[in-house]
Order: sequence, then C-alpha cells, then structure tokens
Amino acid sequence: MPTEELQPLTPMEGVERYLSYREPSVRESTMANARTRLRHFLAWCREREIENLNELTGRDMADFVSWRRGEVKALTLQKQLSTVRAAIRYWADIEGVSEGLAEKVHAPEVPDGAESRDVKLSRERAEAILSYLDRHHYASRTHVVMMLLWNTGMRRGALRSLDVDDLRPDDNALVIEHRPDQGTKLKNGEDGERWVFIGPQRFTVLDDYVSQERIEQVDEFGRRPLITTRNGRPTGDTIYSWVNRATRPCEFRECPHDRDPETCDAVGAGGYASRCPSARSPHGLRRGHITHYLNESVPPETVSERADVSLGVLYQHYDARTQREKMEVRKESLPDE
Repeated sequence: MPTEELQPLTPMEGVERYLSYREPSVRESTMANARTRLRHFLAWCREREIENLNELTGRDMADFVSWRRGEVKALTLQKQLSTVRAAIRYWADIEGVSEGLAEKVHAPEVPDGAESRDVKLSRERAEAILSYLDRHHYASRTHVVMMLLWNTGMRRGALRSLDVDDLRPDDNALVIEHRPDQGTKLKNGEDGERWVFIGPQRFTVLDDYVSQERIEQVDEFGRRPLITTRNGRPTGDTIYSWVNRATRPCEFRECPHDRDPETCDAVGAGGYASRCPSARSPHGLRRGHITHYLNESVPPETVSERADVSLGVLYQHYDARTQREKMEVRKESLPDE
C-alpha cells in the first residue's frame, strides 16, 4: 500500500492497539512477553525519532534488527522478532504500515544447537506428517519442503539455495553449492558444498513437483530456484513459518492439547503456528533427522558429512538420544555373549 494511503499511527498507539487486539485470546504470560518485547521496539523508535509508523521501511527494520543484535543472543532475538513481525502484520491490516513490511524483518541465523536438544521432531511424527502430505498434498511445495528437510537434515539456508539445475536425476541426488555472490550462501561456506542422495522414490516426488506444482520463477542471476513463492525465492523466515504450520498436529490428526480450532491462537488466518506447543522449526527437523540416523546405527561420520555438521557439534547439540537408546546402538557393535 502506498504511503499516502496509510493512516497516521504513532509507535505508542500502534503497540497499544496491537496489545488490546491480542489480550482477549492469549494467556497473561504471553501478553507479558509481548509487552516486554515491544517495549524494546518503542525504545528504538524514540532513539530514531520515529513518530509515525507509516514511514517504516525494510531498511529501517534491518537497522532495528542490528540494534537489538548487539544486546541479546540470536535465539532470544528470533523470539523477540516474531512478536514484532506479528505486530507489524496487524498494523498493516489497520493501514498503519505498508503491506509486506513484516516479511522484511529478517532474523539472524541461530547458531548450531542453540535450541534445547529436546526440541526435535520425532521419527514417528515425521513419518505421520509425510504420509499425510503424500496422500493429500502430493508433490506440493509443503510436501517437498518437509521431505527434503526431514530426509536430508539440511539447514533452511541450504534448502532455499537449491535450484532446479541442482537436481541430478541420474544419481537420484541433489547438489548443494555456496553462491554468496548470487544471494545464496551456506553456513559453512565452500566447506558445506556436497552431493546428497535422496533415492528414487523421493526424487520422483521432486520431479513431479517441478513439472506440476512449482511456481515458475527466474531470479536476477538467471537461476531457477527449486523452492519458489509468487515473489521468487523464499526467505529463511518464510521457510520457518511453513515448517511451523506443517508440524502442527491438527494438520494431520486431532489436537493433543485440547484446544478448540475456532479459538486457538496457532490456527487460522489471524493465528501464528509457532504458538502451537507441538510446532517445530527447521532446526527441530534437523535435530530429529540426525538423532534418527544415529539410532539406526548410521556411522556418526556419515551423518556429520550428510548434514554438514562437525562431530563435536553433532554430539554436543544434535544427539538427542536417551542413554538407553545409546546403549542399544552400542550393543549392535559388541560381540555376542
């Protein structure tokens, strides 16, 4: 929406309106968190002498992210920015900021293992989700995103970097490359480049997606992104939101939290999937994938190379096996007694 069509809105009024909108449908603890997080946004507005939210641009939001990055850890900042994004979407609905501004708030990458090792997607849930998608949303973008993240353990940055030309049908594989000069870099740079085998069955799903479901896009570098939106290659935040939605239990079975879908703040056009206690992030899929492979007695060195993670980080942050599960894996290597 052009700036001249917006209605003047001060930062304080914007925050008060958003909090009043949210208060009836969320717990007090959620409201307390929102107030604290938006207090930092108000402080930044005062420091920058921003008196009208109509004026905010993507560059302003990048400056806000940089301003907060110097004060808090990356994981904390991600949580704070989720609240700011939600407020911005509400302000856009009431014509206080430009449409699409929330999607320009880019959170920094979370360091490997920053989340708790308990936060993972289990093999059972992953298989249930993929089975549901295979039956009801075959070869859709969501199907492909969940299939690739779960079955390869790749980071979302690697997923968004993939092009159609990176598919290797003769090998049932895909190639992950570091291309920082073309807007897609890997966390570990050229050291993260690799071929990843996905098998004939999964490659067929990919092939059907490309031929039937993929939104045709060509970026400014002449590349054809594999995963696309109507605006081109998705951001990491967009992939994060897709995975949050796909991992909500109510997407494929009954809600285990006794919530009413009509009032749940994680469902519907006005809800945010990340508020579902069972929703998982791309990092949660990555941790679940690595843990599953280790439980299946795949050599840690193989898992390390496939997921592009050092053995030290793998054991410290990604190995979510219980002590009993570790014992069961070791038993397979011990001589019979």
